[in-house]
Amino acid sequence: MTSEQQIIAAQAAEIERLQNKVASLESQLYWLRKKMFGKMSEKNLPLDPAVLSEPSLFDEPLTEQERAELDAQVQKAEQEEAAMIAVKGFERKPRKALDLSTLEVREEHLYPEVDNADDYRELEPETTDVLVMVPAQIYIRRIVRHKLVLKSNLQIQDPDRQVFFLAPVPAVPLPKCMASESLLADIILQKFLYHMPFYRVVQQYKELGLKVSDSTLNDWYAATCELLKRPYDVLRREVMSRDYIQVDESTLPVIDNEKHRAVKGYMWCTRAVEDNLVVFQYDMGSRSHETARKLLRGYRGTIQTDGYGAYDQFENDPRIQVIGCWAHARRKWSDALDENKRIASEALVYINKLYHIENEAKEAGITGDALREKRQKEAYPVIQEFERWMYATAGMISEQSRIGNAIKYTLPLLPRLSRYVNDGRFCIDNNLVENAIRPLALGRKNFLFCGNHDAALRAAIVYSLLGSCKAVGVDPREWLEDVLLRIPEAGIAPAAIRELLPDRWAKKTN
Repeated sequence: MTSEQQIIAAQAAEIERLQNKVASLESQLYWLRKKMFGKMSEKNLPLDPAVLSEPSLFDEPLTEQERAELDAQVQKAEQEEAAMIAVKGFERKPRKALDLSTLEVREEHLYPEVDNADDYRELEPETTDVLVMVPAQIYIRRIVRHKLVLKSNLQIQDPDRQVFFLAPVPAVPLPKCMASESLLADIILQKFLYHMPFYRVVQQYKELGLKVSDSTLNDWYAATCELLKRPYDVLRREVMSRDYIQVDESTLPVIDNEKHRAVKGYMWCTRAVEDNLVVFQYDMGSRSHETARKLLRGYRGTIQTDGYGAYDQFENDPRIQVIGCWAHARRKWSDALDENKRIASEALVYINKLYHIENEAKEAGITGDALREKRQKEAYPVIQEFERWMYATAGMISEQSRIGNAIKYTLPLLPRLSRYVNDGRFCIDNNLVENAIRPLALGRKNFLFCGNHDAALRAAIVYSLLGSCKAVGVDPREWLEDVLLRIPEAGIAPAAIRELLPDRWAKKTN
């Protein structure tokens, strides 16, 4: 080969390399734009699962019959998706009727103005219902405690008789504080249930006639959180004593006074699945492996997590079993649909089969050992075939592509992802803890950050208790107003405080 041919060959290779790089960068740019501005969805059409033989996870290529079935299922899904896109309109369903059963009814009777009303008799009246909004009210509850003193002549006759009587002071959450339990509860709910920054709460109260400063409101809030720390500590011990929990973490910006700016911190969320108890923990905003060890120190049981590497350290711990989340794996493949729709759709077929099995069991009311048997009989074979499919696909794609990233995420976690079939109590994913952690994201969008580490700790307390109320179906306002008065009576005894947690409180009130 001449020198000119060598130069041409080298230039052709360089051109091909640059073209591949440009294509990769264009794909990444399109993906980033879609992430920022596009509608993200990981839902696919439901597909019927195939009944396969008993599984054993090992590397074997797909058979021709399995490949043909997979192609047919992908083609069916694409046809159904195309049919849905082609639909121009849909039949509007009737709106769901309003539920007015709990509203007070105040009747107004209107009579027509006529001359000689005695000449008429009344027919069946016509009724029109109108919804009326009455703004919230803040008023002063002035407690006048009356005193009685024994008359002088009776004191002389009976010196041992009690002379003075004074009506007792009603219970209050915070001594020497004007704010009642209802106002303290509202301050907490405005910030953490309705995600209102405190300056907006101050403006709202001003419209209602109460002019209160930010500092006063913060002091009331901080004192209330100090009171709620007692049930929070008991709640954390209760959650960590359960043998099946889900764990996740999410960002929480916190102002660093030394750096004079907001830094990215993390809040850890743990959910006891069977008891519907939720606890948030903040360890100086760290997401390190050491923080995960501190969080799960002394824990014995099963934890369900995403694929974050901090949980890998527990794989060899005989006291802890780690199970994975199929929703996170499915998301990786959904992200790759725009890059290679054919391959990504084939992967989603397998994952959707697993979810279809779960939906079948839920509709049939199958739980416990029966669900475990169904999973081992139907889900394990799907996982086996999915593993072989990934091994066969891995050799045909680039490791740097989104398909490659999805395989690198799913394949090493496959044993962890498969363990949910061993117990009917386990969930296929950790969506429950992700739902519990969602208010944290809503709060970030509204009040943006926590002012310091102490504020983040107080946020963890409130998020934990309100999250547990939501999980067990308890009205958080009713719970707060009742418990804020009862915590001082319960003292510091863990057994007494345990009775105030939302799950026990709900059973007593019902």
